[in-house]
This record gives sequence, structure tokens and C-alpha cells, in this order.
Amino acid sequence: MKAARAAIEPAAGGEVAVVMTMGALHEGHATLIRTARERAEQVIVTIFLNPLQFGPKEDLSRYPRTFDADLALCRRQGVDLVFAPTPDVVYPDGDPGVRVSAGPLGDVLEGASRPGHFDGVLTVVAKLMHLTGGTAFYFGQKDAQQLLLIRRMVRDLDFPVRVVSVPTVREDDGLAMSSRNTYLSEADREVALCLSRALAAGAAAAAEGPSAVRRAARAVLVAEPLALVDYLVLVHPTTLKDVPEWYSGEALLAVAAKVGTTRLIDNRPMLLGPGGGPLEVFDGTGA
Repeated sequence: MKAARAAIEPAAGGEVAVVMTMGALHEGHATLIRTARERAEQVIVTIFLNPLQFGPKEDLSRYPRTFDADLALCRRQGVDLVFAPTPDVVYPDGDPGVRVSAGPLGDVLEGASRPGHFDGVLTVVAKLMHLTGGTAFYFGQKDAQQLLLIRRMVRDLDFPVRVVSVPTVREDDGLAMSSRNTYLSEADREVALCLSRALAAGAAAAAEGPSAVRRAARAVLVAEPLALVDYLVLVHPTTLKDVPEWYSGEALLAVAAKVGTTRLIDNRPMLLGPGGGPLEVFDGTGA
């Protein structure tokens, strides 16, 4: 049995843009769609809650499902096609015997806390790239490690597509938009703001170098004991290795923490060293 396709044939030289989602769409997704809409002839949105990227201790059934509202958002943004397959369409033979391996870059940071997560992500992204027939795929910078791995997959496996990154969209209070924010109580949400505040503090110190960035960000997190920090790292954007204290250039300050029962991630790209400061988004090195 073959998986169904949801391809749009572009006009000669036209671009088919694809925004991949797991549903529970919000303004961050809308921004991805609008950016794609501005640049492409046709826009496809995929809505697929991918079981492969959920670990045994992660509750797939708890993930928010808002399909009717998702379709309404897509209509408002002028989406040409919504592809919303069920698992038996994407994985017609059940759990796939062959998967895309994220390799060493998938074993650190998020991968260390969620083993196998990125193998599941890359497998479904590869399949949806084929099934949609898109020529450009739009992803948010908030999931920076995921974005890096998708770029590497496209480059290393010679996918004939472009990967486009879009800056993180934030609430007015600075919280990075995420479907998981719906899990936060009002009190949890106040605690969660320490993530974006820590990143902002670190980015403000970028011109002073790595030590200043780490010190400024850590001070904000230490002041909020209800945020259980998994990691706070300042790494090179393409290797995810900690940058040394003498380093100048592009870097990524990334944080993950559990607030209440919800695990949140966020990051800020920046330029370290004299004249440095926050960056909006990395330019997509390698793809």
C-alpha cells in the first residue's frame, strides 16, 4: 500500500511552499504561512500529529487537537491546500522499519532528554517533503535544533528543496508562541517568562563575550526556582558545541525548562564579540 500524495503542480518556475504543523495552530504558524504566502505561488499546510516523535513518557493523547479552528486559520491566511493525513496514510505498514537517523547532532540538548525524538521528526519531514511535492519548506527558529537537523538532512541526502527559517514569534510579554503554552496555568505562565527574560539578558551582553552572556542569562533563571532548568547553553549554531570563552561570531543561546507539568524550550541567536548583539534569525548555512 502506498501513502497518499497531496501535491500541487506549480507553474513553470513557480514555488510550492509547505508549512508543516502538528495542529493546534497559533499566530506563530500564521506568521510562517503569511511569509510563505508572500513568496510562493502555492502554499500547502500539513497537519499531522506524528506519533514517531513522542517518547514513551510523553503523552501523545494529551496534545491539543483543534482541527476546525486550524482549518479556519488556514482559510484566513489563503492556504491553497491542507494535507491532514491519518497515521495509517503516512505509515501504511505501521511503525516504519526504516527511519532517518539524526546522528550525533540529534543526541544532544533536546535529543539527550528525548532519545529518538529527532529520528521521528526527520522521518516524517522526509516523508512529507515527498508527499507534498513542495519546493520550499518553512520552519520557525524557535525549534532551532530541529531546524538545523532538517537543513543537514536536506543537504546530506540531496533533497532538491529549500529550507527557509522564520524568526520566533512571541507573545506581547515575550513568551515564545507554542502549542504547549495551552498547558500552562496562569501561575505557570508567569514562571515561564523567565526563559525569554534570561535569553534577552544574555543577548544584551553579547558584545561582552560568552562569559557575560552565560552569567547574565543564568542569573535570571536562578532567581526563578519554580522553573526546573534542563539546560542553558551557548553553542555554535551549526555544531551545537559550547563556544569557548575567546569566541566571536554567531552563536545560539538555548534553554529548556519544565514549568509545572510542561516542558518548554526557547532560544536567541546572537553575534558575540565587539559590536555584537541579538540576531533575528540565522541565514540557513548549508541549505
